[in-house]
Amino acid sequence: MPAPDTLPSEPPWQAGWRAARANLLPGFIVQSLMIATVLSYFYAPSAREVFDFLASMKERLGYGYSAVSAILAGAVIPEILRIAVFQKGRMARRNLGSLLFATCYWGLSGMQVDLFYRLQGEWFGTSGDFGTVLKKVLVDQFIYCPFLAAPQAAFLYDWKQLGFSRRHLRGFFTRNFYRRAVVPTLFATWAVWIPIVAALYSLPPLLQVPLFSMALSLWVMLFTWMSEERAAA
Repeated sequence: MPAPDTLPSEPPWQAGWRAARANLLPGFIVQSLMIATVLSYFYAPSAREVFDFLASMKERLGYGYSAVSAILAGAVIPEILRIAVFQKGRMARRNLGSLLFATCYWGLSGMQVDLFYRLQGEWFGTSGDFGTVLKKVLVDQFIYCPFLAAPQAAFLYDWKQLGFSRRHLRGFFTRNFYRRAVVPTLFATWAVWIPIVAALYSLPPLLQVPLFSMALSLWVMLFTWMSEERAAA
């Protein structure tokens, strides 16, 4: 893998677009499930028992629910999809290492997202009206993502590809690394997450994390593909 601050050979948005295209099939599967879930909440009264159960579990378990659901969505499901789709059902040794890393990272990130959603509720309220949802989407996608979520994910995933070597740490905290690794991440994030967060912020707070967990499976597939492609460059 090149040094973390190596300049890209293509415009950063092209890397994000190629990641989305490469993950078309698993992305379609996860997005279809997510859309079906949102529609069933609003238009299928018979599904309310399931949503009530998820909300009660989230209320009872709190951050523990966020951690476990993020691990399932961000570590377990994407690894299964990668084996099934990209590796044609053949497991490799690296799958275990990827699973262990993703379990630690997304367990902590799930709790971080839960905290962020709670803060958004305190700042802007919990109503699902257009104005409230718009404020949350803008803060989420254009403050939280560029300044915290995307940089920390790019840094940790790329550092993993470098074997967690300390000699590469300085190269991550540069403008070039942000342009090469974080900017493509942001383009892919906006393409995937703007409609998703708009949908989830329209739901009651206790259902936002369960919906986030479903969409997370798609995002981890996209992000892992970009990070591994940089490693192979």
